[in-house]
Amino acid sequence: MTYLDSCVVIYAVEEKGRLSDRARAALEASYTEGFAISPLVKLECLVLPFKLGDRDLEDRFLKIFDDFEALDLPEAVYLHASMLRARFRLKTPDALHLACAQHHGCDALLTNDNRLDRASDGMARNVFD
Repeated sequence: MTYLDSCVVIYAVEEKGRLSDRARAALEASYTEGFAISPLVKLECLVLPFKLGDRDLEDRFLKIFDDFEALDLPEAVYLHASMLRARFRLKTPDALHLACAQHHGCDALLTNDNRLDRASDGMARNVFD
């Protein structure tokens, strides 16, 4: 199972030119593995559609969410994320994404954040480099 950072989902759904092309290519290349997201991914993806009142964009996100396995964020994920924040100086959302992926035994985490690579022992892959 591959965990998707919010940026990968955002770029895959929105029209961001080269970034969207890379996100979609990464999803296609990893399709057989299966994808997972957390409620944090949903939160981060839906901010812009809600801010703009863009129902079409909101609907596109809601539709793609159905294609992914939904992982929960139990207290153990938050506790692990606090260690990741302290040890690797990650921002809270990044630490939560990584902690969630690790907690649920994901094989990989697709992202655009090189800082996660160092903290993840090779689990995180920047698909935009």
